[in-house]
Amino acid sequence: MTLKDLKPSLIWSIFDEITKVPRPSKKEEKIRQWLLDFAAKNDITVKTDAIGNVVMSKPATPGHENAPGIILQAHMDMVCESNEPFDFENTPITTRVDGEWVWANGTTLGADNGIGMAGALAALVDDTLVHGPLEALFTVDEETGLTGANNLGEGMISGSILLNLDSEDDAEIFVGCAGGVDTTCTFKYAQQAAPQDKQYLKIAVADGQGGHSGCDIHLGRANANKLLARFLWQVAQSQELTLAQIEGGNLRNAIPRAASAVIGVDKATKEAVRIAFNNYIADVEFEYTGVEPDLKLTLESVDTPEFCIDNDTAKRLISALYCAPHGVVSMSRDLEGLVETSTNLASVKMLPNEEILVTTSQRSSVDSRKWDIAYQVEAVFALAGANVTHGDGYPGWAPNMKSPIMEIARDAYKELYGITPAIKAIHAGLECGLFLQKYPHLDMVSFGPTLRDVHSPKERMHIPAVDRFWGQLTLVLKKVADLKK
Repeated sequence: MTLKDLKPSLIWSIFDEITKVPRPSKKEEKIRQWLLDFAAKNDITVKTDAIGNVVMSKPATPGHENAPGIILQAHMDMVCESNEPFDFENTPITTRVDGEWVWANGTTLGADNGIGMAGALAALVDDTLVHGPLEALFTVDEETGLTGANNLGEGMISGSILLNLDSEDDAEIFVGCAGGVDTTCTFKYAQQAAPQDKQYLKIAVADGQGGHSGCDIHLGRANANKLLARFLWQVAQSQELTLAQIEGGNLRNAIPRAASAVIGVDKATKEAVRIAFNNYIADVEFEYTGVEPDLKLTLESVDTPEFCIDNDTAKRLISALYCAPHGVVSMSRDLEGLVETSTNLASVKMLPNEEILVTTSQRSSVDSRKWDIAYQVEAVFALAGANVTHGDGYPGWAPNMKSPIMEIARDAYKELYGITPAIKAIHAGLECGLFLQKYPHLDMVSFGPTLRDVHSPKERMHIPAVDRFWGQLTLVLKKVADLKK
């Protein structure tokens, strides 16, 4: 069975086409052109702005011209994570159907937010639907900077209601989200010749669950960077450790699944390090029982590298990574079970110019606490001698529990499926807060089908939930079409 065999056929066939178009963050040229071609093929009015966002529009169903205008919103880009090397810029992902779930083969699926795009496009081309004035907004670079939403061109949208199609749980409607800010920490190091009298070992952490640094941060999954730094720090307490290489993680909004380092130790202590590492494996396996079934920690001998990091920088880097905060900082006092504030030690990268870049991401539904945890990260790395900078950040979206569109979306789902959907806020960044800054009159909700393990190669989408998502979306359009401005 393929995606085109699934029902509803229109949304699945469009999603299938989207999966074949490369669309990494900040490299959306191919998916943008595909959208423009889609609009031309279907005689849909389309426009773009300077940053690369695309808006398509369709007149109201006859007789519903005076209904409030609705904007269907999704983002073009996808998180690119894979189990093996994969050229996301040029190679289409491949998909498979397994029971009630759709997966990609060894990569992220891109249902975040390809299914939102597919839903919006299907609504535009399905002439059986009843709707008022309809717009579809497709933004760029949501995953790595919310660049499209932050730079949305003037006059690009005109509706008064926005449906964000970027949520990941069936039977839930989201009316708020966390704000966030990225913090980067740069170490300058001196490249030195690697001592020849050392035994060199490669330590690797692999096959962690990973996941979304907002939606999954409360699940207690392993952070590969933290596990690596913890063992390096332990070794450094008993001997002079030479650090030749260190890499870990990838994207700021993904919990790092893998990390590795090449270290040099005294040859006389090689076996002691191996024994300590075996004991460490036992500790980690016990700590993550039931949470990380596939996590692997390995140690192997390697050839002497040509260069290493100077010892002073190596000590400061290892100590900073070990004590840097990661995970849930506090829980919401207003919504039970909602993470209020968190931080993700996302990636460690060695750059060509003798620099090591550490990237972190902070989130909170309380703006002051977002900056508080960002400043704590700054304090740790500044004490270790790194140069620390903060991004501009993005605002949260405060819940409006009296939102008319929230009531319409809730009633539509209940009418169709006999279940009252939960009204929630999410500990992840949605573009809604930025839209409100530019268009404060907007009434907004976010909903979507069930996705699991987004931002990881285990990302999957629940097939029955897509049917319910489409049903809810189309009924909301009809209910709004029956309103008058």
